[in-house]
Amino acid sequence: MSREIILINISGEDKPGVMSSITNILGRYDATILDIGQADIHHTLSLGILFKIDSELHSGAILKDILFKCSELGVTVKFTPVSEENYNSWVGRQGKSRYIVTILGKVITARQISLLTKAISDQNLNIDSIKRLTGRPPLDVDNLEDLRSCIEFSVRGTLADKNKLSDEFLRISAHEGIDISFQRDDMYRRNRRLICFDMDSTLIKTEVIDELAERAGVGKQVKAITESAMRGEIDFSESFKQRVALLKGLDESVMVEIAENLPIMDGADKLMSILKKCGVKTAILSGGFTYFGKYLQKRFDVDYVYANELEIENGKLTGRHLGDIVDGKRKAELLRLIAQVEKIDLEQVIAVGDGANDLPMLNLAGLGIAFHAKPKVKANAQQSISTIGLDGILYFLGFRDVHLDSFDEKN
Repeated sequence: MSREIILINISGEDKPGVMSSITNILGRYDATILDIGQADIHHTLSLGILFKIDSELHSGAILKDILFKCSELGVTVKFTPVSEENYNSWVGRQGKSRYIVTILGKVITARQISLLTKAISDQNLNIDSIKRLTGRPPLDVDNLEDLRSCIEFSVRGTLADKNKLSDEFLRISAHEGIDISFQRDDMYRRNRRLICFDMDSTLIKTEVIDELAERAGVGKQVKAITESAMRGEIDFSESFKQRVALLKGLDESVMVEIAENLPIMDGADKLMSILKKCGVKTAILSGGFTYFGKYLQKRFDVDYVYANELEIENGKLTGRHLGDIVDGKRKAELLRLIAQVEKIDLEQVIAVGDGANDLPMLNLAGLGIAFHAKPKVKANAQQSISTIGLDGILYFLGFRDVHLDSFDEKN
């Protein structure tokens, strides 16, 4: 039996009835649709339909009917014959690995997209589809802080050199001031079930130990040790003991005052609210202090909190801690433990943090995100966000603004 494969491309002003009319004609001739896709940019339609018909006797009639209908609808149509060899080659590529590349920033420029897509092309990956996750940007904006743009690319192919691609994305991100995420497009990406957060400089905008140190009059000494630890220059556990010792004699009431005035990270409220509505388990794994973690647990309804316990005697800090120190290694162990308790695969876990002591859990989780982190941490993490708040994580999970707005409307 003879058969033809034909690709239809339709473009023009988007209006109701185009898809219905074309598929109605194809249906009358018992055509089989092999592939179909549609996009709408500023009321302009781009529709593609690849179909097969088993008798060449009908193809002329089909094309004539479609041509007349498109003329009637005021849209342009183009017909392209596809050979069976070409089609079979295309089908063979469907089994290639799929990846999602997400570009996030205040404003995304043509230059940035050009650099990104060249990096993708250099790895012999092909772009299958492009989606805008954020709403359409206004032409005039009074507050630049309100701006955000996010575009998601679905790409496919055999990745030649993942490390080289990651290095190039890191270079583009640093030079262009944008965030780039690269993830395998599999069932785990669409089904994240646990997210573990660092606390200081991640869920909140400050390092609590620095706040305590300021009240104790040892701010400069403690801050210098903190920054060195976050850069990975000194061992976290040793730095922790040094800093806690400097807090000896501080009144317990200071902790209450700091907790009640914790500066919450931009986007944290929105992110936590949506995660809870989606049934995602949440955890705080912090090298900070349990007292403040418990405060955030109440605010955000967090499921698990693990941090360090300060020893208090007669209402004052002793300069010592209780129990094991929650350092980088311990954070990774706790992440694994929670996942086991909740019967969650590690590939379904997200970890978010900013310091060198977060790297073990960032690299253990299926999706590890360095949030507003130091260069060394960003270079060793899977993904990073530096351009917007914590709710930017939702774009890495594939959420669109239209989804997020629907959550707000239900509140």
